[in-house]
Amino acid sequence: MGSLIVAIGAQNALVLRQGLLRRHVGPVVLFCALSDLALTSAGVFGVGAALARSPLLMELLRWAGAAFLAWCGLRAMQRALRPGHQALQAGAELGGLAATLGTAAALTWLNPHVYLDTLVLLGAVAAQQPAEARWPFAAGAGLASVLWFVSLGYGAAALAPWLARPATWRVVDGLVALVMFGMAAALATGGL
Repeated sequence: MGSLIVAIGAQNALVLRQGLLRRHVGPVVLFCALSDLALTSAGVFGVGAALARSPLLMELLRWAGAAFLAWCGLRAMQRALRPGHQALQAGAELGGLAATLGTAAALTWLNPHVYLDTLVLLGAVAAQQPAEARWPFAAGAGLASVLWFVSLGYGAAALAPWLARPATWRVVDGLVALVMFGMAAALATGGL
């Protein structure tokens, strides 16, 4: 499930950009990580528990999740097949801490994909786990999220020369596409 976190979207692009600019990295990383922890917990313990009591809804969401992951894989594959590094092209203007955190909040809480990823997909996978495995599942998903945001925010400056190459983004997007297609297939076959 870590590939849902790692896939470069608007929120991750903001964290990456702030890391490259070396501005407000700590607050942005903290905000994004805490938001993900809250959403993951709601998915695993709220939505996931509700899904466990409704096999029909679970089945519908499993197929919707597989379709969503396949769509994400297709988008990543399209990006991989054309040159570019969209994450670095996101507005380079400098803003204050309040404006930056406001942008982080909008990209996190107003993004419908975050709800699909954390509430629906993670909730659906958590619902398939035995009750005693849900805490370790939530802890693992939360730890993956925190590690990703910290690595992305603080590792960005060190990786700036590498990230400036369109070929790098093509490889990253190609790998994300393969992981997404694999997860979609696993979810569709009930193996996730």
